[in-house]
Amino acid sequence: MAADPASLTDRRLLSDDLLATVRGRAAIHDRENSFFADDLADLAGSGYLGAMVPSPLGGAGLTLREAVHEQSRLAGAAPATALAVNMHHVWVGAARYLHERGDDTLDWLLTEAAAGEVFGFGYSEAGNDLVLLGSRTEARPDGAGGFTFHGRKIFTSNSPGWTRLGVMGLDSTTDPDDPRIVHAFITRDAGGFEILDDWDTLGMRASQSCTTVLDGAHAPAERVMRRIAPGPSLDPYVLGIFTSFEVLLASVYTGIADRALALAVETVGRRTSMKSGTTYSQDPDIRRRIASAALAMDGVWLQIDQVAGEIDSEPDGRADRGAGWFRATAGLKVRATETARYVVDEAIRCSGGSTYFNRSELGRLYRDVLAGIFHPSDDESAHALVAQSLLGPVEA
Repeated sequence: MAADPASLTDRRLLSDDLLATVRGRAAIHDRENSFFADDLADLAGSGYLGAMVPSPLGGAGLTLREAVHEQSRLAGAAPATALAVNMHHVWVGAARYLHERGDDTLDWLLTEAAAGEVFGFGYSEAGNDLVLLGSRTEARPDGAGGFTFHGRKIFTSNSPGWTRLGVMGLDSTTDPDDPRIVHAFITRDAGGFEILDDWDTLGMRASQSCTTVLDGAHAPAERVMRRIAPGPSLDPYVLGIFTSFEVLLASVYTGIADRALALAVETVGRRTSMKSGTTYSQDPDIRRRIASAALAMDGVWLQIDQVAGEIDSEPDGRADRGAGWFRATAGLKVRATETARYVVDEAIRCSGGSTYFNRSELGRLYRDVLAGIFHPSDDESAHALVAQSLLGPVEA
């Protein structure tokens, strides 16, 4: 299981009582396919939305390494809540990444997050395996430095709750010979979008990651953050988004796996075999499965702590990987989500047929953990990235 976060930091924002309350609601939200509005209100009230905002800007000042442990604890209580809140933390993490490197582009975001604004992540598009490097959405200049956005975004977690939405689209109008990906933010009260009621999924149901149709959503000039050429980029804005997304996502699915392993240990300790008359915790096959899952978890936590710690220390020059951050964090995400699937599967195998019922927490974790394979970077793109880093691009 994970190392106790208290051994790494005394700065916990999520109390055990709050986590117990959130855990008590998770099955209800899953069954009803309802949004975690009550959880979000409690998390905001605890200051959790400003967890990584530097203290001088009004937040708790947690490092990325500290924040991933808090996110894993939240995921163990309510995976869908943690996943949706994760998208807010991705933006705060990206803003902090820039801030610590002397770039104040997103300092306004840090201030607003500390004040209670909720940020959503509107980047994913059906069939867009370029992710940050290209877009099917149109970004049309408004003539005053701003843009309107026209396109369809999928998996927009926290759809009912965000007040600010980060979006990107391709501007091929300003200079057709030099198209640019525009990164900007829209506000909920400005309109220009429709959120579809289409989130009826196998798992992660409370996240309400609905499709968002952008039809003239406007970002004024002061909320246009970057105009970057399509394709690979080492712009700190892109690096901040990518690294924050991958590391925080890894922590959510690792938190799910931690919880599944804990439940399996509890279950095999109380189930008794009619054949042997002893608890299943004495069965050598069960013991090997539990041990194998625990060993896998130990390896993932070592990687998460190492990568997150290096990102935290990079501003002083001790851990500047440059383009290597893409490989390091994409690989971490894939290993963490694949390991989480393995651990939950082993927990299910150890715990018996009752986990096949929807009322089972382990059964719900089994459904939730599957979502990890769909988030960027997926297995295929991560392998392609690593192959290119080692072998160069595929020859035309």
